[in-house]
Amino acid sequence: MADTTPPQAPHHDRPVYVIGGGPGGLSVAAALRARGVRAVVLEKSDRVGASWRGHYDRLRLHTTRRLSALPGLAIPRAFGRWVSRDNVLRYLEKYAEFHQLETVTGVEVSHLEPAPDGSGWLLHATGGRQLTGSAVVVATGYNHTPHLPDWPGRDAYAGELLHASAYRDAGPYAGKDVLVVGVGNTGAEIAVDLVEGGASRVRLAVRTAPHIVRRSTAGWPAQLSGILCRRLPVSVVDRIARPLAKVSVPDLAEQGLPRPDTGLYSRVGEGAIPVQDVGLIDAVRKGRVEPVAAVESFEDGKVALADGTRIGPEVVIAATGYRRGLEPLVGDLGVLDERGAPVVHGARTPRTAPGLYFTGFTNPISGMLRELALDAEKIAKAVSRTHAHQGKS
Repeated sequence: MADTTPPQAPHHDRPVYVIGGGPGGLSVAAALRARGVRAVVLEKSDRVGASWRGHYDRLRLHTTRRLSALPGLAIPRAFGRWVSRDNVLRYLEKYAEFHQLETVTGVEVSHLEPAPDGSGWLLHATGGRQLTGSAVVVATGYNHTPHLPDWPGRDAYAGELLHASAYRDAGPYAGKDVLVVGVGNTGAEIAVDLVEGGASRVRLAVRTAPHIVRRSTAGWPAQLSGILCRRLPVSVVDRIARPLAKVSVPDLAEQGLPRPDTGLYSRVGEGAIPVQDVGLIDAVRKGRVEPVAAVESFEDGKVALADGTRIGPEVVIAATGYRRGLEPLVGDLGVLDERGAPVVHGARTPRTAPGLYFTGFTNPISGMLRELALDAEKIAKAVSRTHAHQGKS
């Protein structure tokens, strides 16, 4: 009986597939193209930058324009120092066009497995597609799957409950009593947006007091401090940050937001990036944003807090983070840790999965876009080296 299996292209002739058309995926594809390696970006939505399109309207980068550019194309000076969400999208679209990237939209990759011939990777995608790549770069994003805690009584809550990913602007909440849950950068910024947008009352549920830093002090951006501190010992950064915080950020303990009792860089290691102030300090000092205890449950139409009090907001916005959502894609390959994050990133590949790369799954103090740009160059160098070796074999 004849073998009907289509012939496989030689390993070095197969493209590198990049899963995800956000800044991480686009930057890797551009860096690979610059080294003469064919890269195909697979994006499940109909346009690049899908995750950025879903962010709230007032969002601006907390990193500077100059230190947020991807490889091979500067962000226009006209976009200002702190680039808006809409201008980030314009930049990403221009980036893909400028580098003539090969992007395929409307294609979602559901699962990866080693190629049948033992060389490269087989991708299972939308519409029954099976694609074979010499290598795969997973760039589906740190903020992939919204996480809404399964609070007891949540389903019986009569008010409006939404995840922060569904929040766009303060318009629908003007005149309403709103509780924002979570005091990361997203929760803090949404709380300020609600105050400025006319919400009648804004409370902010806090489980662990955050480190708050000024986005810029006397023209010096917090990002630069993060870059300088990146390679220092954790204990050293913690000691330096403590007195600086007392000088630059007022004590908000009387307003319900005390200084944290753990070091700034220690918390970064646990995944808690400092909150960059875009109005929260002033709003808390003036009582316009009211910090309250963490949410424990929903009871009889009320929200029960960790300190035993019950409150009755009309709206609850859960800024409770995201999951990486990688389990369906690579969960059976032994490449994820107990939190569902890749065990390696950048130019390193898992020992059990050579040719599989990850980018964008850390939340660095030095700036996500900056680190994506650095990782892109490292990944491209590693992949091109492998291609060159295989081309000679």
